Amino acid sequence: MKPRLLAAYCGVGGCTRGYQLAGFHVAGVDIADQPRYCGDTFIRGDAIDYIKAHGHKYHLIHAGPPCQHDCTLTAGTNAGKFTYPDLMADTRAALESTGRPYVIENPPGRAAKKMRVDLTLCGEQFDLAVIRHRNFELGGWAAPQPAHRKHRGRVAGMRHGQWYEGPYFAVYGDGGGKGSVADWQRAMGIDWTDIRKEIAEAIPPAYSQWLGEQFLARPEAVAA
Repeated sequence: MKPRLLAAYCGVGGCTRGYQLAGFHVAGVDIADQPRYCGDTFIRGDAIDYIKAHGHKYHLIHAGPPCQHDCTLTAGTNAGKFTYPDLMADTRAALESTGRPYVIENPPGRAAKKMRVDLTLCGEQFDLAVIRHRNFELGGWAAPQPAHRKHRGRVAGMRHGQWYEGPYFAVYGDGGGKGSVADWQRAMGIDWTDIRKEIAEAIPPAYSQWLGEQFLARPEAVAA
């Protein structure tokens, strides 16, 4: 029987696919329907409530609470235009209440100030065509920090009316000049959705595959 993982705030399943490749059976929970979710089971519901009620049934829980409350756009360009809930503290409290090992994932920046950053992953570490730094807090277990390789060049895209070549694509937003959907899919390692917003909100499966393999390499990883 495969070890069980809960992907909270699962979205389309970027982290889910990686954990599947690592050997987990993955259930995802999200407050919105996710018709293109790639996991083994999908639960529509509030992630925090579900973690509190059912998190103890899983060997590992991965949570990527929405970062809009603390992101750069909310603080700068979009300041005062939108209101987003701050879910970080409540998510951590729910995870800790289960007594199970967990992963919290968020982008670097303002949101990271509310996390204990145990390691940071970058697309360059996995030979991806995207940089996409992500911070991870590990609760109840540990993994080594991989070496952060030097970036090979600039991000490809349109700048002030001129197209620049580079080994990476910027996978965010809806604006033009950031590469095609196919470029984004190849860069991220995501092929089961062609919706830009879904790709942009995901993490590359290579990140969670590496995390899952590190977790399962521990002798006590799948203790009941």
